[in-house]
Amino acid sequence: MIELGGGILGLIWLLIVIWAIIRTSQSATSTLSKVLWILILLFFPCVGLVLWILLGPGRQAL
Repeated sequence: MIELGGGILGLIWLLIVIWAIIRTSQSATSTLSKVLWILILLFFPCVGLVLWILLGPGRQAL
């Protein structure tokens, strides 16, 4: 049962990262900014998603 729960959480996390990538690609920021954010989300999904939520395209810096 633990394995199933981990799989479901992993799937949810993957869907959230995919959603963030789609939102980034549709944002009005520069192409370079979009590419950098998408690379961060792909190569560092855990940290990248937290950074994207806090500092991503279309957000004010903290």
